Amino acid sequence: MAEPPLSQGVGYGVVIGLGFLFAFGMILTTFVLKRYNYELQTSEMFSTAGRTVKSGLVASAVVSSWTWAATLLQSSGVAYKYGVSGPFWYASGATVQIILFATLAIELKRRAPNAHTFLEVIRARYGKVTHFVYITFGLMTNILVTSMLLTGGSAVVTSLTGVPTAAACFLLPIGVVLYTMFGGIKATFLTDYAHTVVILVIIMTFAFTTYATSDVLGSPGKVWEILVEKGKEFPVEGNEGGSYLTMRSREGAIFFVINIVGNFGTVFMDNGYYNKAIAAHPVHALPGYVLGGLSWFAIPWLAATTMGLAALALEGHSSFPTYPDRLPAADVNAGLVLPSAAVALLGKGGAAATLLLIFMAVTSAMSAELIAVSSIATYDIYQTYINPAASGKRLIYSAHMCVVAYAFLMAAFSTGLYYAGISMGYLYLLMGVIIGAAVLPAALTLLWSQQNWWAATLAPPLGLVCALIGWLVQAKQEFGTLTVDSTGANNPMLVGNVVALISPMIFIPVLTYALGTQKYDWQSMKEIRRADDHDLADAAHIDLELIPGGRRESIAKTEEEQVKLAKAAKFARILTVTLTLSMLVLWPMPMYGSGYIFSKKFFTGWVVVGMIWIFFSTVCVGLYPLYEGRGTMARTAKAVYLDLTGKKKPTPVHGQVVEETGTSTPTEKVAPEKTG
Repeated sequence: MAEPPLSQGVGYGVVIGLGFLFAFGMILTTFVLKRYNYELQTSEMFSTAGRTVKSGLVASAVVSSWTWAATLLQSSGVAYKYGVSGPFWYASGATVQIILFATLAIELKRRAPNAHTFLEVIRARYGKVTHFVYITFGLMTNILVTSMLLTGGSAVVTSLTGVPTAAACFLLPIGVVLYTMFGGIKATFLTDYAHTVVILVIIMTFAFTTYATSDVLGSPGKVWEILVEKGKEFPVEGNEGGSYLTMRSREGAIFFVINIVGNFGTVFMDNGYYNKAIAAHPVHALPGYVLGGLSWFAIPWLAATTMGLAALALEGHSSFPTYPDRLPAADVNAGLVLPSAAVALLGKGGAAATLLLIFMAVTSAMSAELIAVSSIATYDIYQTYINPAASGKRLIYSAHMCVVAYAFLMAAFSTGLYYAGISMGYLYLLMGVIIGAAVLPAALTLLWSQQNWWAATLAPPLGLVCALIGWLVQAKQEFGTLTVDSTGANNPMLVGNVVALISPMIFIPVLTYALGTQKYDWQSMKEIRRADDHDLADAAHIDLELIPGGRRESIAKTEEEQVKLAKAAKFARILTVTLTLSMLVLWPMPMYGSGYIFSKKFFTGWVVVGMIWIFFSTVCVGLYPLYEGRGTMARTAKAVYLDLTGKKKPTPVHGQVVEETGTSTPTEKVAPEKTG
């Protein structure tokens, strides 16, 4: 874009002002939860939220964490390049991983109920060397994801407001660091909810503007008519009839494969998703992840079907930022399709909405990455190898320092990527090449008792080496030189991604059966212990038993939860297979195979289904969490009112508030009066 539609003042106001507003909100929320619900910020609360989060908040957190800048920007870019197939391939190719992860989340709760990270599970089963291998792959995943967030987000901030990209890279994380430090993973759940609601509202605004109220477009039929002409003027190579209105797209299908492989890595190797599984109440992990996955599908599908196609339809109109020229390829790869369409549709209002949308996507996903990295650094490095006897206070201090250090290092790294010419789109295609080889052995650690030490330890680095060779050799052979453009092309990325995911399928059985299978009994995972937070509880004059995550469950309660988890595990397997087949085979493949080009009626129906689905998502992750938490919110609000008016001073109990004049049930332990 030539002239930014918004001023730098607006850019700085949103990036810094909104960041501090969220930070202030979370500091206040943390104070309220501590005063009235005894949710003291112990090391367990910081990293696991007391393992009590319900399915609605889990679903909204999954949606928010999975809605990166790339979710909105990259999906709109592939819609602009390949037509209607791009948004669907993006959405289906990244939804199945979340649904499949539901199975892994259940197994994690069953096998290692006290774990803080999935890397602790690796160490419990295989020991120190394997632990270091997966720490490396886990941190590489977090670095890649955070880099994508900051490179994509800063590019949009720069294009819309003129704020220098380097400044945006350093300023975007500030508010996130503050509220993550004060509120821990509970803060990320609560801010994830707020971010998700804002994102859904803005996407619906864009959709209704494009397909209902716009003076230039205003209906699916009008968009369809322009896209038919566009396909004749600028036919898409490899698409059926060159049309933008078909699922049969050769380049789109290549992107689909790359997308599936890469996103397996960023879900199964990102400790952030395990953090959320660990934080979920055992009964709520499965429905949370399934609802989250299904709700998330509508976000890239409808956002890209709206904004990617609107960019195509509007680029011949004088309102389009690059008129009379088409959007340059470099801008498409940088993620500027969506902001360009928003400016053409709604002018400065569209630019402001996009800025808010991307700010929400970047900050919500980044908070999950900060918690993921701080958990690894605290529990897998500091407590395991540096200070095994660390108190709760030392663990919290370590987590806070890691949050700050990681945010600063990633801001600097992302700035370097910008000056090196590495875009968000390049990183998105590359991630599967780098981390895909660790997906299968990591998953089998929780799913297969016979995988041996050799397979678990050697398959990821061997797969990475093979993937890098395949990627670079294909680029060299196809283009004759290794540059950012040649290595970022579809075919080299396809080879690297597929080799990364597939090669462990050879290494694992060969190494396991050649060198002897393991007969693992899962016992060492159950022996992982929670952190000792007595020092923090004592300093706050609070009984540790009253703090979420501090209470030690009875044997009978634990056994009851294990029975429920075993049932959930069976259900999860059936559900994940059914949904995966539906989204990857039964729905898209007949349309791809037939080469059907959408009629006006079919395209209208396609858009309507997307709109209905986004309303379903809004109910699941916008309204349902409020319904689930209505009791706690009402009790807390009443306690705050009584406290502020001086009528009664409440005495908090884990999970509820009891007035001083009331009595607790025999199974509850009332907290002692705070001194001072």
